[in-house]
Amino acid sequence: MTRDSVRNPARKPVYLAVYDTLADWETGHTTAYLARAGHEIRTVGLSGDLVRSVGGLRIRPDVTLDDVRPEDAALLILPGADLWDTGDALAPFARAAREFLAAGVPVAAICGATAGLAREGLLDDRAHTGAVSFHLAATGYQGGDRYVEADAVTDRGLVTAGPTEPVAFAREVFALLGVYEGEVLDAWYRLFHDSDAQAYAVLEAAGR
Repeated sequence: MTRDSVRNPARKPVYLAVYDTLADWETGHTTAYLARAGHEIRTVGLSGDLVRSVGGLRIRPDVTLDDVRPEDAALLILPGADLWDTGDALAPFARAAREFLAAGVPVAAICGATAGLAREGLLDDRAHTGAVSFHLAATGYQGGDRYVEADAVTDRGLVTAGPTEPVAFAREVFALLGVYEGEVLDAWYRLFHDSDAQAYAVLEAAGR
């Protein structure tokens, strides 16, 4: 259904934040198909230490957050993790998201990461979604009237989604970066979200 792509050095890398308790299932569609489209995926941690996902995967970050500059990136992806709701350990990633957005570089946050961005004030004036509205309301943020009951939402360079919508999350990222467009983007979503076999032919014809 897809053809592997050689990484395009002209494209800036996509940075995937990694930290203990990250939710493995939330970003797999996104990173896999960004890589197939030619984007280099680089993992970024608070340090170079190994982290362990919810599923027990051990990941050693490629780089540390201090070494990442927004102008050198195509996107910052923030997965959900238990740590987003158990303290301020991941707050540096929320601050980094602010820097990325201020520099005009998109950010994609899913599940608990949306709560981290809410605490940082980044959802106060943007349409957004998350796990449930009261989860974000518990952060004390001021953006409750901008919450949207939708699978995933994009507003001014920021993608948000809840934990059960990894495919919709990926769709928004692909649209934002121009990876898939139009009927090809729709077909990709229908195949992976709805198991629509007819969508396969559209993607095959497009060489995706």
